[in-house]
Amino acid sequence: MGCLMGFCGSNFNSDGKNKLQGLWGVLGLSCAKSLYAITLLLFLLNTPCFAFTDNQLANAIYKAENSKSHPYGILTHYKTTTPRQACLNTIAHAKRDWNGKGDFIVFLGNRYAPINSDTDNGTNKFWVSNVKYFLNKEAK
Repeated sequence: MGCLMGFCGSNFNSDGKNKLQGLWGVLGLSCAKSLYAITLLLFLLNTPCFAFTDNQLANAIYKAENSKSHPYGILTHYKTTTPRQACLNTIAHAKRDWNGKGDFIVFLGNRYAPINSDTDNGTNKFWVSNVKYFLNKEAK
């Protein structure tokens, strides 16, 4: 019986040696390698793709926050973590927690600058559009 009940198109020659046919054989992939390729492809199809890097997003947040006293909008002063690293950490955690549905920048904005929070001075409602503006500006 072939791999995956014939999915790879493998069968046996008259001399008893395994022979690969079909697409995977044309590509020169063994059955095990073809299963790896299928698994990798399925993983990549289910992995969110971002049109920007964490550094590009951090740069856009820095510009959108536009604060010398609280760069990157980081309100806490850490002993060992720079505001940029705190921003990058927040981005990484948000990417990990995001379910892949909807707009990631909106998801991040709900964490980073929640509207009507205790620290909102009325400008958090502009955070998403400002960050997107600077992301697009940097991309050009």
